[in-house]
Amino acid sequence: MARKKGRRKRHIPQRTCVGCRETSAKGDLLRLVRTSEGVFADPSGKMNGRGAYVHANQECLASALKGGLEQSLRVSISKDDRERLLEESKKLPAKKEIKAATNAAENT
Repeated sequence: MARKKGRRKRHIPQRTCVGCRETSAKGDLLRLVRTSEGVFADPSGKMNGRGAYVHANQECLASALKGGLEQSLRVSISKDDRERLLEESKKLPAKKEIKAATNAAENT
């Protein structure tokens, strides 16, 4: 029997957000990395070190900092790292803003 010829769907890696525990495509999430210097955001996703993923919004990052991130990275997060990550979260959009932008794009 002949096989159907056509393009195969490309595999999209899935990761779980440490903050809200929802599964999303790896490219849609922000990677946080434990290095010897501390915990850092890794927008490129290529830094060396143990990583954990969160949605790029304030709520998920704040939720992750409450405990899930420490467990995922297997480290206790220092005060300096926590403050740095909270400062970075202020630059991220709120979850409500993301949903509003998505809805507006779908309606046009």
